[in-house]
Amino acid sequence: MDVRDEAVTIPAGGADLPADLLVPTEPVGAVLFAHGSGSSRHSPRNVAVARSLSAGGLGTVLVDLLTPEEAEADAVTAELRFDIDLLAARLAGIVDWLASARPFGGARIGIFGASTGAAAALVAAARRPEQVHAVVSRGGRPDLAGAALGQVRAPTLLLVGGLDEQVLALNRQARSQLTALADLRVIPGATHLFEEPGTLEQVAEAAADWFREHLHPQPAPA
Repeated sequence: MDVRDEAVTIPAGGADLPADLLVPTEPVGAVLFAHGSGSSRHSPRNVAVARSLSAGGLGTVLVDLLTPEEAEADAVTAELRFDIDLLAARLAGIVDWLASARPFGGARIGIFGASTGAAAALVAAARRPEQVHAVVSRGGRPDLAGAALGQVRAPTLLLVGGLDEQVLALNRQARSQLTALADLRVIPGATHLFEEPGTLEQVAEAAADWFREHLHPQPAPA
């Protein structure tokens, strides 16, 4: 499948954020990535998942949610990576940009969140229920989304490593608070970063299936 790489700058939440798009010829959906603690759009795990999704016909958006100055400060204080409200506001702004700029045409939007980015993804989905149609969390901290969990309307898939026991317990608690369609899947033998052979590939496959199912164009009402 032909996939075009495109570098853009997205205005969102009071900042101009650099982003890398992967645009298939006829995208069946558009997936916005929300990276986790201390990561950027160059996160090797998210890049690998994005390339896998784009090969399956899904457009992807890898974006820095912090400006270079904010990222430099966060490297010292580690505060902004846990500022879920800030990150969610930036994600919601990017969703608005995707809906207006339409780099993927009319493709429906989903969000893939990792670690703390998963909480921001869920809060953004709660704030944009008409625009965000699916969420996938990889080794996420959905518990940090707080009361927004009960407001999420997008079908949500929680992917957790079987050896990541503390995060697995937090995901089980969060799953019980989600009122929309939600599924918790455990990747056997995987730790928090899914560094074990074959585990990240399982994440990419499960995410692709979830997004294709829930972002696939809906037939017009008769």
